[in-house]
Amino acid sequence: MTAHFSRRTFHVLFGSALGTGLLATAVPRRAAAATTEITVLNWKGYGTDEAFALKAFAEATGIAVKHDYFNAEAEMLTKLRTNPGAYDVVLINSARTQQAQAEGLIDVVDFGTVANAKDLEAPLKDHPNLQIGGKPYGVAWVWGMNSLGVRHAKVTEAQSWAIFSDPKYKGRLALFDDSTTEVGIGALLTGQDINNPKDLKAVTAALKAMKPNVKLIWSSEDEWNKAFAADAFDISVYWSGAAARSAKLHKLPVDFVVPNEGAIGWLDSLSVPASSKKKEAALQFINYMIDPKFYVTWATQAGAPASANAVAMSQLPVDDLNRQIHKSEYLSKLQFMSALPDDRRQAFNDVWEEVKAFYAK
Repeated sequence: MTAHFSRRTFHVLFGSALGTGLLATAVPRRAAAATTEITVLNWKGYGTDEAFALKAFAEATGIAVKHDYFNAEAEMLTKLRTNPGAYDVVLINSARTQQAQAEGLIDVVDFGTVANAKDLEAPLKDHPNLQIGGKPYGVAWVWGMNSLGVRHAKVTEAQSWAIFSDPKYKGRLALFDDSTTEVGIGALLTGQDINNPKDLKAVTAALKAMKPNVKLIWSSEDEWNKAFAADAFDISVYWSGAAARSAKLHKLPVDFVVPNEGAIGWLDSLSVPASSKKKEAALQFINYMIDPKFYVTWATQAGAPASANAVAMSQLPVDDLNRQIHKSEYLSKLQFMSALPDDRRQAFNDVWEEVKAFYAK
């Protein structure tokens, strides 16, 4: 499990009872009955199926939007493979974009027809995960980070991942039970590529050095919130969007910090399946999904990750925690998750299992 837990559960955490008139101006309005229907493949409750947005989009463009859902990225790829022509827009974690393109499942994006793309953060719009042979195969949509979540006022010097092995925090550290994340932290600590660290022994040693400090290995946002509220730990790896929710909804004194070595980033994008017969309408919907007016309503009323659209982020209230946490300057400090071959993923799992066994001794 990576950041997807927090992405799939926005509706559970925030609710989705939004007024249907909130976004009427996000797309130029014209009276139109829905004459075209497109199908979006996504996680359930993850932005594209917001009722207020679908109503406004249909009224403005005459395009109705229906959804099909997946519960895992592997399932998403399987649905694209086995249902040619069934989908017009698909949500893809950018770590999977190159795999989807290599299988001929998604098409090149014509940015000339996606007007709002001009305001996308360049490091996200042009991210190597989305560019293949110099051509874009996905539109950067939302992003987030796995970095340091620390107790406000009690932890003031969190400038490095090395804090995880600082004797000052003996018994006050919480780690996430995810091999990709934890190996990534070890890679950052040892100056390596999070997606392909060449020296896994150094990564293992860096993680084992944290043993005296480890109090908890958590596996869900709810578990993290309850343990933090109970004062079980002071420093942790945490998700950026979850940190905003912990502070906003649960009033927890958590600060989110990107250390000097950088952090682990993830990027979700919207693509057009190669088999779609309604690509023009699909691109209209993608353009709508990166519109600042849609994003601000989604983020402030329902809860959302950070938008890849710089203008959208700038239009959030100044005191909005999402805006405060997801700063543009952090993008240059992130290593984004990329696809892992099976043998490397297994190697990461082996490292993490060895480290956990060491902690348990």
